[in-house]
Amino acid sequence: MPIMMPKFADSIAWKQAELLMQPAFIRVIDNIRKQLERSPWKGEYRTIQTWPEGTPDEVQGNVANLQQQLTSATPEEAAKLEQELAQLPQPYQRYELCLEQQGLQATIDLWELCYQICFRNYDASTSATLNHLVEIDTALIDETGDVDWQRLDHKTKQLVEGVFAHLPTITAE
Repeated sequence: MPIMMPKFADSIAWKQAELLMQPAFIRVIDNIRKQLERSPWKGEYRTIQTWPEGTPDEVQGNVANLQQQLTSATPEEAAKLEQELAQLPQPYQRYELCLEQQGLQATIDLWELCYQICFRNYDASTSATLNHLVEIDTALIDETGDVDWQRLDHKTKQLVEGVFAHLPTITAE
């Protein structure tokens, strides 16, 4: 299944997602740390670049080449390279937690966890369809328009605990 970015109904939903995503991500990482401390699983984080679907290898190589040139470019060259890069598709970062325990392995997409926290009834399989809009969980935003920290903490803790509870288990022989 291709990785799809969430689609928002309007700029208000976009701003609400911006408000919630970073705090949700930080709490996901913290709750995973707590679970790993008392779990037999060992975890390692990976950063993966994901290209928009259909981006040809030639374009990906061109972007990588331009980015490499940018590292040693003069200010004038850098402006030209950045302008050229702005015309090309860009990869986005995905973050995964790779878990291992006595030969068992599991991979968790950290953005997907954040989406489950920040969006109501988020389901990756239906949200991956082209016209499906995500709906912000506005219960995580208080009456002043700020993050409701207690609700965010509670929802994150429940989700991460659920993920660890559903990991495969080693059975004694």
